[in-house]
Amino acid sequence: MSDIFNQEPPHKDDAERTVLGAMLQSRDAVDEARQKLTENDFYQPNHRTIWQTICELNDKHGNVDVTLLCSTLNERKMLDRVGGIDYVSKLVDSAPTTSNVSVYAGMVKDTAKRRDIVRIGTKITQLGYTPDAETDSIIGAALDEAFHIGDDDSSTDYRDIYTVSTDMLDHLDKIAKGEIEEGVHTGFRDIDDVTHGLQPGQMIVVAGRPAMGKSTLGMDFARHAAIHDNMCSVVFSLEMSREEIAQRLFAAETNIPLNVFRDPTQMTDERWDAVNDLWKKLEEKPLYIDDSANLKIPDIRAKCRRLKETKDLKLVVVDYLQLMSSGRMTENRQQEVSDFSRQFKLLAKELQVPVVILSQLNRNVEMRADKVPQMSDLRESGSIEQDADVVFLVHRPDAYDKEDRPGEADIIMAKHRNGPTETFHLAFLGRNSKFKDMPQDYTAGI
Repeated sequence: MSDIFNQEPPHKDDAERTVLGAMLQSRDAVDEARQKLTENDFYQPNHRTIWQTICELNDKHGNVDVTLLCSTLNERKMLDRVGGIDYVSKLVDSAPTTSNVSVYAGMVKDTAKRRDIVRIGTKITQLGYTPDAETDSIIGAALDEAFHIGDDDSSTDYRDIYTVSTDMLDHLDKIAKGEIEEGVHTGFRDIDDVTHGLQPGQMIVVAGRPAMGKSTLGMDFARHAAIHDNMCSVVFSLEMSREEIAQRLFAAETNIPLNVFRDPTQMTDERWDAVNDLWKKLEEKPLYIDDSANLKIPDIRAKCRRLKETKDLKLVVVDYLQLMSSGRMTENRQQEVSDFSRQFKLLAKELQVPVVILSQLNRNVEMRADKVPQMSDLRESGSIEQDADVVFLVHRPDAYDKEDRPGEADIIMAKHRNGPTETFHLAFLGRNSKFKDMPQDYTAGI
């Protein structure tokens, strides 16, 4: 095994020379190679320099030949460093035809990926020897590194507008025919009518002041998706323990008051029957709870990727943003929260699942006479509202005045990137830890 680690990393000089030689003979070859390769795919440093210079000259002049390349490298005092005029001239001889440049570019890319495997494998090995590091954090970092094996940063991700529009119309047609779901349904009639479900790739923010019900609403989304629609969902809770979440879920699903689960002497035979029926039902429901202490973005990302691969993850809920920490000393908390927000948006796009982020609102809400929250009240970062596709603000008038619409809640959609904004009126059943649709003929008393 030790002999393996002493070997030189995989590389194919012949393929690298052939690609560069073809690029010196044909502009089409340059374009074709650039669709598959980047500078870092070349193993030899002189080949990376030549590639970079050819691309630069191609952008500036169009055609690139040996004379122009050598002249430019000489002006930059780099010609001898890449092997001199003789070496550059021989590159053309390495490519008797330019028609197979794509094949040779594929070989270069393949060996670059193999080197990436070696590099990442070495890094993972080093992580295992890191002193004083938490094992769970090491596992998360290792999985994060492993996931990037084979990442392709070349420019082949673009699609022409006809292809994009065809895919979009096909998707729309399938929704209309009922062949696929619109999105992840929240379980609330009016919200689903407007949003057509929480969409893949979206970051959805649910925000409110403490004890207003943002955690309850986020849990309602996950509960409905997993238990009622059988969609794999995961809740990362930095605030509540798994036991607390389970108590709330049972209270919501069985309509048994939450306090009963904290005082089992109030359990009747009828209630025990309801609890046992739900418990058996949950065996086949794809809802996952993670209450790990000190959860960090790499941990969440690695776990979500694993669930996506193994369980077809459909929804992520994080409770809540301001409790997160990067683990690094920082003087700018606002920038740190902004980074978290951006990372969650990228995670939603990468996995193509809706990511629901619970967030706290600042005290400005309570300084206003009507106590109605606004998007500008999002705490610690203005970038949250920029990154979010949808922002829900939770407002319960009776939290400030018990006589003001008791048991009612306004879910204010302050942002909806792909549609209209609206205020939704729900019932808040605090004793059962859930929100519920109002009757269809209900008119809010506001």
